[in-house]
Amino acid sequence: MLSQPIDRRFAVAATVTSRPHPVGALDSLIAEQEQIFLRRQPRSAELIDIAGAHLAGGATSNWQIAEPQAVWMSHGFGSKVYDVDGNEYVDMHGGYGAAIAGHAHPAIVAAVGDRVRRGTHFAQPTEDAIWIAAELARRFGLPLWRYANSGTEATMDAVHLARSVTGRDLIIKVEGCYHGHHDSVQVSVLPEADEIGPRETPTPVPGNTGIPRAIRDLVVVVPFNDVEAVSRALTAHPGQVAAMIVEPVMMNAGIIPPDDGYLAAVRQLIHDEGALLIYDEVKTGFTTGPGGITARSGVTPDLVCLAKALGGGIAVAAIGGTEAVMSAIADGRYEQVGTFNGNPLAMAATRATLSDVLTTASYRHLDSLSARLRTALEEVIADQGFDWHVVSVGAKGCVTFRGEPVREFRDFLEIDARLGHLHWLMQHNGGVFLPPWGKVEQWLLSVQHTHDDVDRFARNFSAFATAVAGSR
Repeated sequence: MLSQPIDRRFAVAATVTSRPHPVGALDSLIAEQEQIFLRRQPRSAELIDIAGAHLAGGATSNWQIAEPQAVWMSHGFGSKVYDVDGNEYVDMHGGYGAAIAGHAHPAIVAAVGDRVRRGTHFAQPTEDAIWIAAELARRFGLPLWRYANSGTEATMDAVHLARSVTGRDLIIKVEGCYHGHHDSVQVSVLPEADEIGPRETPTPVPGNTGIPRAIRDLVVVVPFNDVEAVSRALTAHPGQVAAMIVEPVMMNAGIIPPDDGYLAAVRQLIHDEGALLIYDEVKTGFTTGPGGITARSGVTPDLVCLAKALGGGIAVAAIGGTEAVMSAIADGRYEQVGTFNGNPLAMAATRATLSDVLTTASYRHLDSLSARLRTALEEVIADQGFDWHVVSVGAKGCVTFRGEPVREFRDFLEIDARLGHLHWLMQHNGGVFLPPWGKVEQWLLSVQHTHDDVDRFARNFSAFATAVAGSR
């Protein structure tokens, strides 16, 4: 149960049943918007062709490749980003959750600029690392910390550390959660409906090619928001489970909040079996509040993984844990290493983010923007008679194009992905930049966003809803 007041941030709007959409009508709307998209971005198309000669796939990550084409960026400032064709966007993509500070925030520019002039890498600690660890301990209630460079590295270390401390091999993982691209967690990330098997015993589905069967055999998959499923998994594998890793609010399938009491009940079950609980707060840390869901829920895990928003746009990650678990690092039973761990540039940016950007006043501003946007979107949904609903927590939010609230990944599979894609296209063409996977991803508000910025999003959403209503 979340112990702090939530107000409307986890609320679900009242729903009204809507008629289904003819297949051809939605597809026609998408095709029309894709042509507008392409006409706006000829220079991006040129760069994709040039990049293909030496960049695999013409981009630097598969997640940058979207339909109908990738967007090549030029620069960003404040709440805005600009593509290579000169188009301005309100940035609500936020680098998949990293850019909570917005762009070129003065405090981060000053900290990074000062650090660059004094050296950016020594492979030795600097004093900022001490201040940051103490601040993270205060915010998350876990005493000991180490640094890494990405969310993938953080969850990888957490899983390895749990296995080291417990002497066990198996990991319980929630179906539909993404925890990075290392082998141990590349299982049942976004499986297709025909792959997942029965709900009581989900099939461990490889999340990518190149994941051996032996790795999948070390992962026990359970649905989210199902305490009994966790109990069954522990009973089926007595004395073998090292840890359960979970996003305390699922953010790989829109936004799925935990049921009241779910997190506390899971922690109790896991601890009764002598296993550890790992929170992946790579997305939820800082975007949902100063101490993430760990602080909001009052349910503290044994290990928490942070990244994305932590560095204000600079690559950095952190792993925090209890004395009992992190002592394995301190006494050398587990070697947590990395050439760039705690590098001076990342530490300077992180300290500025925690001290000067993510302040009490900033969180009040984010809550105000979130409430304003949510109210506007719910009014549009009600006016058009749709059964969609808005789900948001802190600076993150999404529209779920489904009548019933989504409680687990299998509910999420029922959503028509075309609606998310059309919404993304119309926001983009209307000057709002969002992650390209409209069904999966969420928007991010930054401390530099304004009322005008969220109002532009709401106007675009109204145009989208009107278009979809006309297709019924």
